[in-house]
Amino acid sequence: MNDHAQYNINEEPFYQAQSDEVELYEAAYAARLPVMVKGPTGCGKSRFIEYMAWKLGKPLITVACNEDMTASDLVGRYLLDANGTRWLDGPLTTAARIGAICYLDEVVEARQDTTVVIHPLTDHRRTLPLDKKGELIEAHADFQLVISYNPGYQSLMKDLKQSTKQRFTGFEFDYPSEATETTIVAKETGVDAELATKLVKIGATARNLKGHGLDEGISTRLLTYAATLIKGGIEPKAACRMALVRPITDDADIRVTLDHAIETIFA
Repeated sequence: MNDHAQYNINEEPFYQAQSDEVELYEAAYAARLPVMVKGPTGCGKSRFIEYMAWKLGKPLITVACNEDMTASDLVGRYLLDANGTRWLDGPLTTAARIGAICYLDEVVEARQDTTVVIHPLTDHRRTLPLDKKGELIEAHADFQLVISYNPGYQSLMKDLKQSTKQRFTGFEFDYPSEATETTIVAKETGVDAELATKLVKIGATARNLKGHGLDEGISTRLLTYAATLIKGGIEPKAACRMALVRPITDDADIRVTLDHAIETIFA
């Protein structure tokens, strides 16, 4: 088995293009430009990157960033074993060595002193210094760095520095149009178009409440959860309450509003 077989995406992930993002990403990859993908939770950012890795035939290494992640978690560290110490590459280093697409999901969750390690990989140098090992890696010709985050959760404490942002090309994602989202829900879950349309209408109702009691609207991901439950035999109203309302809010008034929308749409 080759070095990157475990990171290959062998089956086509379902992705419904919304505009010209596929062609634009292909152009960015052809030039090996770093890519930033912004958009709300569950709108298809990660699926888009998976689809592009499959389409381009490149391995994909995904890192779910968090506030406890250190530079060593990305780059690598020495480990103790029975024979002494050995170096273990981190996911970023592995991607740079084998020529994978490295996808840092929700990168703003990582500490700023951690994200600076990506800087040399995002300009003309395309290098990664392993200070602890005394090695300078020149990125494989196929390597590309991709990051994503949700601008809705930005704050002064959790935002990318301009010195990081201006190293990337960017895509701004949003929830699809109702027609496109209906197609996505139907194709992703196998439910009929009528049911998918009803679920999308509930999603639109919740998104209209964003900023008026809701921090975030119902995602396309949650709509597919509801459709999956219904297809599995759960009564539609109960499935919608479980998948679309209870996860996103603890506010009693908002719950009543959304529950009423569900009752109306599935009357």
